[in-house]
Amino acid sequence: MAFEGLSDRLEAAFQRLKSKGSLTEHDVREAMREVRLALLEADVNFKVAKDFTNTVTERAIGAQVMESLTPGQMVIKIVNEELTNLMGGTQTRLTSAPHPPTVIMMCGLQGSGKTTHSAKIALMLKKQGHRPLLVACDIYRPAAIKQLQVVGEQAGVPVFEMGQSNPVTIAQEAIKLAKDQGYDYVFLDTAGRLHIDEELMNELKSVKSAVHPHEILLVVDSMTGQDAVTVANGFNDALGIDGLVLTKLDGDTRGGAALSARAVTGKPIKFVGIGEKLEDLDVFHPDRMASRILGMGDMLSLIEKAEQALDEKKAKELEEKLRKNKFDLNDLLDQFDQIRRMGSLKDMLGMIPGLNKQVKDVEVDESQFDRIQAIILSMTPGERENPDIINPSRKRRIAAGCGMEVEDVNRLLAQFRQMQKMFKQFGGKGMGKRLSKSYKGKKKRK
Repeated sequence: MAFEGLSDRLEAAFQRLKSKGSLTEHDVREAMREVRLALLEADVNFKVAKDFTNTVTERAIGAQVMESLTPGQMVIKIVNEELTNLMGGTQTRLTSAPHPPTVIMMCGLQGSGKTTHSAKIALMLKKQGHRPLLVACDIYRPAAIKQLQVVGEQAGVPVFEMGQSNPVTIAQEAIKLAKDQGYDYVFLDTAGRLHIDEELMNELKSVKSAVHPHEILLVVDSMTGQDAVTVANGFNDALGIDGLVLTKLDGDTRGGAALSARAVTGKPIKFVGIGEKLEDLDVFHPDRMASRILGMGDMLSLIEKAEQALDEKKAKELEEKLRKNKFDLNDLLDQFDQIRRMGSLKDMLGMIPGLNKQVKDVEVDESQFDRIQAIILSMTPGERENPDIINPSRKRRIAAGCGMEVEDVNRLLAQFRQMQKMFKQFGGKGMGKRLSKSYKGKKKRK
């Protein structure tokens, strides 16, 4: 994951501060030197790294820190606050036009993930009850229109295209259609190039002046490191962008683009791509990202992922079954499906404060989910509802059906019986009340 190297270096620098009962100015400056080196190694822009450590140093050598009972913790608190400020301070929402449709112009270099992330944001809005429309304005890249149609179909979002027509005309006609048919968001997937050139910028300027988009989002590949800042500056100078979308933040990137791009352009990061699936998109929260970088976890994001993945109707049905001690293998299959919709299990564990460092080097074998699901799906409906009827011959058939051994089937059935005993031990009514209470809490938060 992004920022792992930075997190490790920062943790080492702060560990030395926390071990001291009191701090001198020399201690603070030594720690900030380590922090600056860590930021530079993470591909943070040199000026951004220098300004950041200077600001932290100035605050950290103040009397309030030096006289504190836990000066090391106070320094970490200051770093957390300044890191949050560096990335924007607060979450910046997507613009919403007073009179629909809201026109969002997506731009970026070729290969940055612009087309996919147009569909990702559109899907996120669709889940919130909006009616987005994707528009194919890239008429140059081979199969660009087809790619947008494919991701649009996957997201369940319609795509407007006029083949190789002028991009300005395409954008204008798409907005007319959106007004006529009640689409409230229009995403213009514009053309990209392998590098910034005058021809590309002139075309984007023409589209901007013709349709007056409410927001221009620049899609930046976070794997490009320092080049991301150059790209962001180039587009911002030419177009006046309104926000950034960082892609591939789940990959082996050092993460410096996230810290530099906002500081250099002054434009907020609005979304981050965290995987290849269309659902793998997060709204960017500077404070939560700062907490994750400093190894403090991110419980709020974990809770939000759970709320999006969990089905309240199924939870009520499960509550009723637990009360009556009728939890079966179909229910277990549903629970696995909902957990997997939340994303990578290792990433989820990493959001829990105190666990993020422990799971960093642990290999989480998520294929175990696949094996368990394969075994359950090889059973008949009657066997899933009543596993007690599964005799040796049935076990052999189930094992053959999923390509596994009888021992694997036995292991799953034994684990399932343990779960049933645990639920019975807790008491169905008590478990049901706890589930019901958790969903009431979920509604209050919303």
